Amino acid sequence: MTKIAFIGGGNMASAILGGLIENGYNSQDILVSDPSQEKLDELAAQFSVQTNVDNQAIIAQSDVVVLAVKPQIMQQVISPLKEILSAKRPLIISVAAGISLESLASWTEQSLSIVRCMPNTPALVQKGASGLLANHNVSDEEKQQADTILGAVGLSVWVNSEAELDAVTALSGSGPAYFFLFIESMIAAGTQLGLAEDTAKQLALQTALGAATMASKSDVAPAQLRQNVTSPNGTTEQAILSFQKQGLEATVKTAMQAAFNRSIELSKELGQ
Repeated sequence: MTKIAFIGGGNMASAILGGLIENGYNSQDILVSDPSQEKLDELAAQFSVQTNVDNQAIIAQSDVVVLAVKPQIMQQVISPLKEILSAKRPLIISVAAGISLESLASWTEQSLSIVRCMPNTPALVQKGASGLLANHNVSDEEKQQADTILGAVGLSVWVNSEAELDAVTALSGSGPAYFFLFIESMIAAGTQLGLAEDTAKQLALQTALGAATMASKSDVAPAQLRQNVTSPNGTTEQAILSFQKQGLEATVKTAMQAAFNRSIELSKELGQ
């Protein structure tokens, strides 16, 4: 079986390797490195994976290397690994936000197969949504490997450019926070209308879960689902009309454009 090395043992690495194991992947084919021995001991105890504080040692044993370190330290972590990566030639998957394929290749080796991934935090509960972008060295077989790894924590979709990955960042990468904010607002409004806070929270969370589940399982477009529950002159219609009067659609568009612009800026800053 393909051996997978995780450089970095933080939350996203834990989510992915946990998803792999839950989906039947052999834990002994997963290796993790991290500067914190305490973190490695936790991962070994929880998942029975192999661990090492030496990045080069686990790369030497692996077919796929997942780069799961903070974007700000990516260059200093992977630059010393150039020689071992060039010799071993694994598929490299980076889950670090804002680090372009061009930067990754310039810090390692231009001929390596590199996939850039933009996951999101629901990967922690195996409900993630990840955008994937491959450089021209990545084979169809390697794309399948990347799909298998990221598919262990949710949905994965391929895009064709860094610009599209910036759009993924604005939509699904940052998107969970948009929904958290909306849920917060619903809870606050519910309490102001007289509900106990715990009751408002339970109802808001279940409503969000139910709506997302309905939309994901239905062949009907979200716009039609909305219309189906918006009776003329009813309570829902009044709420929807209020949202539209306050410019909800324009607000969402402006917010996502701001996230998109910042994603581009971060790529430039982090790639320097």
